[in-house]
Amino acid sequence: MSNDRYNQGMVTRRAVLGDAHVDRAEAAKTDMDQAFQTLITEGAWGTVWSSDAIAPRERSMLTLALLAALGNFDEIPMHIRATARTGASKSDVLEAFQHVAIYAGVPRANHALKLAKQTYEEMEADAAAAKA
Repeated sequence: MSNDRYNQGMVTRRAVLGDAHVDRAEAAKTDMDQAFQTLITEGAWGTVWSSDAIAPRERSMLTLALLAALGNFDEIPMHIRATARTGASKSDVLEAFQHVAIYAGVPRANHALKLAKQTYEEMEADAAAAKA
């Protein structure tokens, strides 16, 4: 890949998700999903997430709210982990999920909050283990 949007997408993706996550995803690519991964890297990461129209903190909050509102729960832990790099706090995430509760439904917000709590606990345990 040599196009600018792809390259910018990889830079942004690594900044938001971390090198370890991106390295695992890249290693798991196959011929079947190569084009799809390129689409995501160029579109989501190279265009949307690379835009400076809003800050990464707000982009994290929007992404988490949209994932929860649409019931796309599998990506919530990944984006909770990303908050460590985007600057969205636990309080920010709670506010986003409260909006989901009012505008998209309490069950979706409740499940998203459950996933967030579990993920934050894992992150705190990982940080404690790294210090030990």
